Amino acid sequence: MTEAIPMVEVWRGDILESLHRGHAVVCDARGEIARAWGDPEKLILPRSSCKMIQALPLIESGAADAFGLTPQHLALACASHSGAAIHTEPVWRWLSDIGLDDSALRCGPQVPRDPEARNLIYSNGNKPCQVHNNCSGKHTGFLTVSRHLRAGPEYNEPDHPVQIAVRDAFESVTGLTSPGYGIDGCSAPNFATTLHGLSRAMAFFATAGDGSVRGRAARRLIAAMTGHPELVAGEGKACTELMRALDGRAAIKTGAEGVFVAILPERQFGIALKIEDGTTRASECALASILVDLGVLDPDHPATLNRRNAPLRNRRGIVTGYIRPTDVF
Repeated sequence: MTEAIPMVEVWRGDILESLHRGHAVVCDARGEIARAWGDPEKLILPRSSCKMIQALPLIESGAADAFGLTPQHLALACASHSGAAIHTEPVWRWLSDIGLDDSALRCGPQVPRDPEARNLIYSNGNKPCQVHNNCSGKHTGFLTVSRHLRAGPEYNEPDHPVQIAVRDAFESVTGLTSPGYGIDGCSAPNFATTLHGLSRAMAFFATAGDGSVRGRAARRLIAAMTGHPELVAGEGKACTELMRALDGRAAIKTGAEGVFVAILPERQFGIALKIEDGTTRASECALASILVDLGVLDPDHPATLNRRNAPLRNRRGIVTGYIRPTDVF
């Protein structure tokens, strides 16, 4: 088995303080490996990086059109949002439009990552609710499918019709039978696949056309993500900033534990990476480095510099070191 390779270095002064190893795959339009680092067949849990796959049944079932969902709804269904008002207010309205409220969600409450939203909650003596969960858009999408199918309320259970549809879509676009699943932080099943399989799925999205229901669904989801990058994550977040830097030419999505994917329709490439120690700073640096290496991301764009060769500062603002890619890119 191919071992994880050093991808990202963290320097403090002239001393190499940390080294992050990982795996990555770039797939072409045929789903074949165009570039690889480490072990392409590494089995992983995609975590939130696969939300666009989990959202396919929302469109394929007819639920999205039946409830009049907009591209903004679809972007939120793919989002790991920061809980800002631009995220939570549309989710509240969406829940109301399908005749439900916060209690119908199964994702659990979460303190917003957005400072303004967090401060507002606590200054008013309130507590975070489930709509503030970064996955509330995905879960409201699940609820929309469940309402459309007239299925039961426990949409997060692996044997529920919603999750059966998600698994079918997941195995179809990855080209692999999933060997199992883990329960994600939001309580939904997260199906395992190889890094090659996840990259193949992203290549499917990159090359999706209008010839099938699934292809049309994939195109709508990518258009929603690239058209509304602020809804997919939030201000200051890597997914939002890198999509803006690429000016709609890529859909980018992070997942917990060092997973990242990118969809490049113009190049017909799908990218998937996993940092072995699960560190976000390393996955952001590695993803930006792959995009630079492929010639699609400007190495001098501020969004790139914030994550690749970025200075590290202490609490007094003094530069103490930097984070940079290794020479594998």
